[in-house]
Amino acid sequence: MSEPATSAPRVDLLRGLIEGTTDPAEAEQSLREIQAELAAFRLEYSCGMEEVATKINILRQEFEQTQDFGPIEHVKTRLKSMDSLVDKMRRIDCPPDLDAVRERIRDIAGIRVTCAFVEDTYRVAEMLTRQPDLTVLETKDYIATPKANGYQSLHLIVEVPVFLSDRSINVPVELQIRTIAMDFWASVEHRIYYKYDGAVPDDLQQALLTVASTASDLDGQMGRLRDEIQSLATSE
Repeated sequence: MSEPATSAPRVDLLRGLIEGTTDPAEAEQSLREIQAELAAFRLEYSCGMEEVATKINILRQEFEQTQDFGPIEHVKTRLKSMDSLVDKMRRIDCPPDLDAVRERIRDIAGIRVTCAFVEDTYRVAEMLTRQPDLTVLETKDYIATPKANGYQSLHLIVEVPVFLSDRSINVPVELQIRTIAMDFWASVEHRIYYKYDGAVPDDLQQALLTVASTASDLDGQMGRLRDEIQSLATSE
């Protein structure tokens, strides 16, 4: 991966430290500036994530107070670690430049919303995306069309404005909206792939596909059961 012109001073700084040609005080100051720049970069995404998480939690509280049943079961936020971010930069051949990272990597901030029923995943997505200050940048419906390994989830990249003391910025945030069954499957699958470093044996891959189908059937059965209960309640 080639170094962009904007990163050249940092490369020279590190080379000078190794060779002993850079003044230690100057090096310390430069390193502090790099650290501050990275901290500000991560703050942007942390704030964007909190903005979207607040919207989700407001909807959750509203349903809990006004209705017998709410569509949102659990909410989990995560900000990519620097190690994970660097790994992804290597995979997609992204230059080590923050402007390039902002443009090419849009899942630095992520929120996972877990729902009880499949219908609720689309319902939550609709409620969020019709809010005027959220812009949908990308949608991938792995519920309607699961991945080859059986993975199911509704993925959205939304952009939210963040107002800082001296400027406003638009921050992308990844939303993963899935059912409890989908989330349980994805958690187990992640552990298996981590254990085998991606080289999962064929028998385990087939077992994961079978379990994914079982989880999908369970979601369908639970949805039909809910519809039946609601129908009985309406007829009373």
